[in-house]
Formats: sequence, C-alpha cells, structure tokens
Amino acid sequence: MSQTLELTQDLIARNSVTPADGGCQQVMADRLAAVGFTIESMRFGNVENLWAKRGNEGPVLCFAGHTDVVPTGPLEEWRTNPFVPTLRDGVLYGRGAADMKSGLAAMITATEEFVRAHPQHRGSIAFLITSDEEGPSVDGTKRVVEALNARQERIDYCVVGEPSSDREVGDTIKIGRRGSLSGRLTVHGVQGHVAYPHSAENPVHTLAPALAELTARTWDAGNEFFQPTTFQISNLNAGTGAPNVIPGELKARFNLRFSPVQTVPQLRETVEAILNKHGVRYTLEWYVSGEPFYTAPGALSAAATEAVRAVIGKAPVLSTGGGTSDGRFIAPMGAQVVELGVTNATIHKVNECVRIEEIDLLHAMYRGVLERLLS
Repeated sequence: MSQTLELTQDLIARNSVTPADGGCQQVMADRLAAVGFTIESMRFGNVENLWAKRGNEGPVLCFAGHTDVVPTGPLEEWRTNPFVPTLRDGVLYGRGAADMKSGLAAMITATEEFVRAHPQHRGSIAFLITSDEEGPSVDGTKRVVEALNARQERIDYCVVGEPSSDREVGDTIKIGRRGSLSGRLTVHGVQGHVAYPHSAENPVHTLAPALAELTARTWDAGNEFFQPTTFQISNLNAGTGAPNVIPGELKARFNLRFSPVQTVPQLRETVEAILNKHGVRYTLEWYVSGEPFYTAPGALSAAATEAVRAVIGKAPVLSTGGGTSDGRFIAPMGAQVVELGVTNATIHKVNECVRIEEIDLLHAMYRGVLERLLS
C-alpha cells in the first residue's frame, strides 16, 4: 500500500463535514513541518485554515485545497460507513475520497518526495488549506488571501486539487471558471380567496411571464475559452398549503453562471429590466460568490500538461467548465491557477469513491509539476 493511499485513508477517517476540519490540517501540518515547512494556523470564525511555506524566494508554487466535506446524505444508502475508508475491488470508498482528500494526500506525499530529492530546490513551496470550501466560503481561502495580500506575500503558481478529471485522472485540467451571481427574489402580491381573484394579486401569475423570458433568454455565446452564461432557478416557494388561498408572496432563488463577456452590473440590470417590464412588484437581494477567472497559457499550464502527459501518455483537455472553486480567490493575486485532481463522477454522492490507481497517478503528476517548475 502506497503512502499516498494510507494518508488518504487517514484523512477520510476524520469526520470533517463543513466547516469542521476533524484534525486533518494538523496531520498535514505535522508532515510538512517534518520536511522544513513553516506552519501557520489561521482561524477565522469557526473555520480552520492552514498556511504552510518552505523557502523565501520566488517563484512560489502553492498547493491549495480543502479538508471539509459535504454531509453524507442518507446513511442507509451507503454500502459502508462514510467515515470508515473501505477498499473493495480496487476502489476506495468514503466521504471525501474524491472531493478532495485523495488530492490532499497526493499533494503532501509528492512534496515530501520532491523535498527529499531536492532539499535545496529553487523558489518556495506553499500550502493553502481551508475547511470552508463546501460551505459559505467566507472565512476560508478568501480570508487567507486577504491576510497574505496585507503582508505583501504572493503566489506565482497555484495547483488546486479539486477533482477536475472526467473519465480518467489527468484527462482534464481546469484553467478557469465562470463567475457565479445569485439572487434572492421576493415577489409581492395580495393574498385572497381563489374565488375572488379580482380582490387579490397572485405573485405566481405576475412572475410567470418574466420567468419565462429569463429562462428562455440567450444571455451570450461565451467565448473560445468559456461556455455561455446560464440562468437557473434553484428554489421557488409560494402559497399557504391550502388549495383555496391565493398566495400573498412568492420567494425564489436563482443563479447565473457567467462568462467574462458579461459583468455583474450588466447581469443585474438585465434581470431587473425584465422584471420591471412585466410589472412585477419585487424585492431582490444579490450575492456574488465568484468572478470568472482564466489562466492564459504559461509556465504552470505547460508544466501541468507535460506532467500529465508523462504519466498517462497523452495531453489533458484544458477546460473552464464546471462550478466554482477557491481558485477564484487566488487568481486575483496575479497567480497562474490550474485545477488538477481525480475523476469527479461520484463527488457529493452517496458511496463516494476513487479508484486506487488514480491516487498514485495523481501523486506522480504533482511530483512532475514540482520537478518542472522548482528543480
């Protein structure tokens, strides 16, 4: 059994449902300290964050990731205890197996191996680890980046260990992500009896034409690197539960995943104009959880591509698809950011798992990135 697999099992066994860390960061910190890293714990609110660094020169190559995991879901649907790592038929099962404790383990063991081989490596290696990626993402990577900026520390290259791969480890590297803009909409009506609609104002009926236009709209065509902007309703609630009462209020949550051809002010203006056009009486609160970011071809994407090619014999697809990641907080520092991790078919699902071979292949890819940039 490889050291990377052993460490992955150790991390999975630590219950770290967001925002809990479950002691994972201490395990990582102890191993990094043993190979010469300076360890700094940054706690904000109830969130544990780890900033570890070896070296004081540039360039700074940072591994970034999270120790928190999503809730298990129905335990009766799991074949085994989600916090008891279980090996079966070449597969490791457990919550966080793919997202992203195998990635964390591969980062640690690849770094240990690299430092032993190159104790006087050039530049610096850093780790930015949080327990607030699966939650609000307020007191995690975002706050650590703010602290680093305040003391003028920089990151030149960042490898995020999110499960980026599709069918086999290394087949896809993320080089950017779309932005995420959410709205909490309240449509105001007048409650009344369904038999007397002239004495009421049904907010469901009022919103329906505007909603039809919002969902049918072609927001943009994206660009050569990004998918088009999309609009999705995630929650819609109205009514008292009684069949003879016209609701007085409707509440909706929606999200726009947007490409860089859009801006937040443009999107807000368009949504509000459509609501106003259809005479909707509303209150609307906006939340930006991430701006889009993109890493142009450069030293990091080249190193990651060659590291993958050396391990699996073919180059990865460079993609900006998928949801948001903590790379959105790190990219504005001026860092080149890529996401490279195991396959994502089972993330956030019951019976989350990762093929054992993927864990060691990812270790080799991370080692290859270190070799190409810092040896």
